[in-house]
Amino acid sequence: MSRTNSGFLVLADVSGFTEFVTGTELEHGPPIIADLLEKVIERIAPPLAVFEIEGDAVFALGVDGTVIPPGVLPEIMEGALAAFRERQSELAQDDSCDCGACRGVWRLRLKMIGHYGAFLEHTVGGRAQVAGREVILAHRLLKNGLGQTDNYTLLTRPALDAIGVEPEPAGFQPHVERYEHFGDVECFVRDAGAVSPATPAAFLSQDARIVVS
Repeated sequence: MSRTNSGFLVLADVSGFTEFVTGTELEHGPPIIADLLEKVIERIAPPLAVFEIEGDAVFALGVDGTVIPPGVLPEIMEGALAAFRERQSELAQDDSCDCGACRGVWRLRLKMIGHYGAFLEHTVGGRAQVAGREVILAHRLLKNGLGQTDNYTLLTRPALDAIGVEPEPAGFQPHVERYEHFGDVECFVRDAGAVSPATPAAFLSQDARIVVS
């Protein structure tokens, strides 16, 4: 059985995942990623429904009528960023283990991608799937031209229109990505901000700026 729905498509993606997991201890690397993603999930669901865990990313849906009012979506997404950073800071300050994973957790970053559009819900091999142009685009946006030096929220023009938020007063900077088959994609980015005063010194040495073209 298939049905078409519309709504928000949200991805929370951990940047630096591959290097972190392949370059650190098996016993600690993947569990740390799982711990951080669980904190993200706690902040977005509900009202979003987690559809799939994709290794280093959480894919969630907000079918029309579930995110009320729609204007709270940026707050939800940035709440997830805050939860990620808080847990990351706790792990980085824990000196009970000096393995590469525990000492390198501060290098991870989180990006939140929000899009809006129609998608097809169907079942393949007994498993629920979503498909369609907008699903593909939401995932393509994970690979973008932003400098990944800090955590950020990215919303597409359709997402902002559905939310009813004007980008510039809300602190979003314009950005354009171009993808094959999609052309120019109008996006808006908001930096997660400066690191917390409680963050370990290793965090403080990092450049927290995002370059938006």
